[in-house]
Amino acid sequence: MGVFSDDERLAALVRATEELTAPGQPYEVREETVRGERLSVFANRHRSLRDILIGAGELGDGDAFVFGDGERISYRLIERQAASVAAALVDRYGIGPGDRVAICAANCSAWIQLFWAVASLDAVLVAMNGWWTGTEMRNAIELTEPALLVMDTKRHARLEEDPGVPTLIIEDGFASLLDDLDAPLPSTPIDEDDPFMLIFTSGTTGRPKAAVLSHRSVIGYLQLQQFIGARGMHMVGYARSGPGPVRLAPFPLFHVSGLSSNVSTLLGEGPTVWPLGRFDPEQVIELTKREGIAMWLGAEAQMRRLLEHPAVETVDPSQLLSIGAGGAATSPGFIARTGERFPHLKNSISSGYGSTEVGGLSSWAPPWMLQVAPDCVGPALPTIELRITDDDGTPVVEGEEGNVESRSAYVMQGYWRNPEADTTTLLPGLWVRTGDFGRLEDGLLFIHSRKRELIIRGGENIYPFEIENRLAEHPDVTEAVAVGVDHDTLGQEVKAVIVLRAGSELSPDEVRTWCAVTLSSYKVPTHVEFRAAPLPRNATGKVMRHALDVEADTIFIEE
Repeated sequence: MGVFSDDERLAALVRATEELTAPGQPYEVREETVRGERLSVFANRHRSLRDILIGAGELGDGDAFVFGDGERISYRLIERQAASVAAALVDRYGIGPGDRVAICAANCSAWIQLFWAVASLDAVLVAMNGWWTGTEMRNAIELTEPALLVMDTKRHARLEEDPGVPTLIIEDGFASLLDDLDAPLPSTPIDEDDPFMLIFTSGTTGRPKAAVLSHRSVIGYLQLQQFIGARGMHMVGYARSGPGPVRLAPFPLFHVSGLSSNVSTLLGEGPTVWPLGRFDPEQVIELTKREGIAMWLGAEAQMRRLLEHPAVETVDPSQLLSIGAGGAATSPGFIARTGERFPHLKNSISSGYGSTEVGGLSSWAPPWMLQVAPDCVGPALPTIELRITDDDGTPVVEGEEGNVESRSAYVMQGYWRNPEADTTTLLPGLWVRTGDFGRLEDGLLFIHSRKRELIIRGGENIYPFEIENRLAEHPDVTEAVAVGVDHDTLGQEVKAVIVLRAGSELSPDEVRTWCAVTLSSYKVPTHVEFRAAPLPRNATGKVMRHALDVEADTIFIEE
């Protein structure tokens, strides 16, 4: 019997899903052949990103994108700008269907304008990580062989040598691509399974790989997000008219979460406000007040910094409708901290589960589900299939732990020019092995750990998230991560790396006592290290465990 077996709230969620996906309904689901497989799809959907852009133009002159420096782009203007940039890409650089256009830049208007122009041409956008070193950039250029490379001056300086491909510096020449706002949008035929975007995996181990996502992948990801909102409104009998509330968009545009904020804006989900530069809580708080931001979205580490900044007291609580944390599992400690600052938002935090390789999103857990079981990430969303397998690929019995796998029409087409990696991730039948351990109970997915992060002590499996969630509940802890360190006889022992709140003091013994209240003795950290600097994280907020150097006390990674 699962923890939610008799929960009427789960039954209501299932009923609402069935009602919205029934024949003739807005989110009707039917079977179609996709890439040789019979799969569930939404009957009512856009067939290309260009179709979304055209629809956005019909939303008029209201703000779609607002940037930290005050620049504003309306729904109508982004369509005109994309058409102008597309025409220039064709005329000046000969870009056509299937050609790759790479961009390596901080979030800016040019990034978004280029995104929609490339989509309209049926070309392929190579989203390079703006945090990369020159060597990493050159590796990506060599791998993807772009017909054009667009960069800002800061990233271009890191290259230190000619990249060997046509290059456009945003500050020096991108504005000229916007000269023809009367240009028509391209009319090139686009198939929904045409490749559109290469998104690099976070690369927390090894060299990053480029996942190939299609127009269908991106559109499906956003339609699933729309469905989550529509289902919630359906369950309370509410129908929204017009664009949604103003939202914060601090995710990098080269990541799938930034992709979501970009595209959902043109689907009428609400204007997005993009802070510029490094994440700065004070800047975000000022933008919140200036632009009327009603939804804070970001990595949990970013949201924690906002909640703990003194200036947060100047934000009118009634202005904020929700706070969302993505990029990693939402911890109970974060939910509690949110409730302390904004009591009316404690029950608004939900959690989605997915990855770049699955096309963005596989399941979603509403707030009440997280409060009962923090490791639950909900049931599969419509059009998505989930299963748990052993290492040989055989499905396990319900409730048994194994490899989490996801299947849908939206999964990546593979890793760009990396067939060896494809064989371990993209399995026959369009199943993607996510790299996570978990279980299914009553149709609900519970995530235990990333497989490579599992700690094995004396033959016992220890999931870092259990320890990290317990540490996050301590009032003096700002950040914490649990890792395995080598031990001669046990194989591994648990080590906790902790960042304390400013002015707080805590001893290793106090940490162990705190953990022992809810954790088995073998899970209690044997080693505890306190650090003054924030934990090293990638652009999506995930701790870079390989960069922790847990055998040293004072090694930190600069952002």
